[in-house]
Amino acid sequence: MNSRLVVTFTTLIVFLVAALAVPLGLAYASHRTNRLLLDRRADATRFAELADQAARDDDHTGLIAEINRYAELYGAAVRVRDRDGSLRLSAGSFESDDRDALRLALSGRTTEDLPTISPFGPDTVLLAEPAGRDAQISGVVLLQAPTDQARLDVSLVWGALALGAVVALAYSVLAARRLARWILRPVTELDRTTQAIAQGRLDARAHPGVGPSELRRLEERFNAMADAVAGAMERQRAFVADASHELRTPLTVLGLRLENLEPHLHGEGTAEFEEAMAELDRLALLVEDLLTLAKVEAGAGLEAKEVSLAPRLATWREVYAAAGVRLLTDISEISTIPEAAARIADIALDNAQKFVPQGGTVTVTLDDGVLRVTDDGPGLSEEERAEALGRFWRSGAHANVPGSGLGLAIAAELARSCGATLSLLPASPHGLVVELRLPP
Repeated sequence: MNSRLVVTFTTLIVFLVAALAVPLGLAYASHRTNRLLLDRRADATRFAELADQAARDDDHTGLIAEINRYAELYGAAVRVRDRDGSLRLSAGSFESDDRDALRLALSGRTTEDLPTISPFGPDTVLLAEPAGRDAQISGVVLLQAPTDQARLDVSLVWGALALGAVVALAYSVLAARRLARWILRPVTELDRTTQAIAQGRLDARAHPGVGPSELRRLEERFNAMADAVAGAMERQRAFVADASHELRTPLTVLGLRLENLEPHLHGEGTAEFEEAMAELDRLALLVEDLLTLAKVEAGAGLEAKEVSLAPRLATWREVYAAAGVRLLTDISEISTIPEAAARIADIALDNAQKFVPQGGTVTVTLDDGVLRVTDDGPGLSEEERAEALGRFWRSGAHANVPGSGLGLAIAAELARSCGATLSLLPASPHGLVVELRLPP
């Protein structure tokens, strides 16, 4: 948008400069042409008077001397013709056809205008002046004058106008750029702030103070909106965290009391007791995951440090061995990843060991900043993969598998917190790939 504003302002300035410079240049060219016409017509009039006097006295000596000296001095050409058009005297070299000018002068009229002089021509101009008194025309004087000086004058003036226009345009473009930046400063600030908020920095705010008053008010209202939204989200996270934290104690107490009741149960109540304990465990897991999700969303408990993935994989290798699943890794012992990425790997490995049957394989690789956890389990359909990162989502085929449905949602928040991209992809021939692309 900044470029479009600069182009728009510059275009208007170009039209304005052209509207001033072009008429000035044309006006000066016309003025210089008229001055040349007046100067040369005065010379032609004088030669016409001398030609008429020479014709009356039948003595052309003075006239010949005058036109020869004039031709040498000004580089012009002069012709004197009789009333029948025959050439009487000539000085200098004529380069143009003089028939039209001759007819004009024989009709008793003098040259009233010339072609407008410009740096590109014409090289010479032709003037015609009738010789004689009253209606008695005794001949015609034709004067062909060079326009070198006039063209030079016009060139200098046009060059000065062009230079002035270029300088004015350059300063105007600089002013247009500064004006565009001033106008768009609030928009740029809002763009920077919205990008920061989209990246998870909910405390980012625009800094009003520069730009049009309407856009400054927009910045202030945007900040107020961001404060309101951030406050609502913070209250929501605080509620979830507080509720989860407060539920821990009664759930623990309830679990202990149920365990204390076990010795007093009769045989037919054992099954109900086990189902109640399973539901209690599920509820405790749900509360724990809710508390973890609230902490991740709030950015708590996450340190911006690099950790080694190898020790974690060694622990998971024992878990997988007990479940009869192979865990293959292709990660260097010295490779490190952000702590959030390591926790995502834990979530992916925990899910994989739940769904991969005995004899299956789970592979963990880290290549060029891309962490992949690939299994050969049943996998997910395309529609399920699109929904799996949502909260409390569980596949219908996995309803009996322990879990809260928050694992991948927590992983997605962790990926966002470290600027990574989390994707669920199909494995070949079957299974699931959890792919985490770390930022450079």
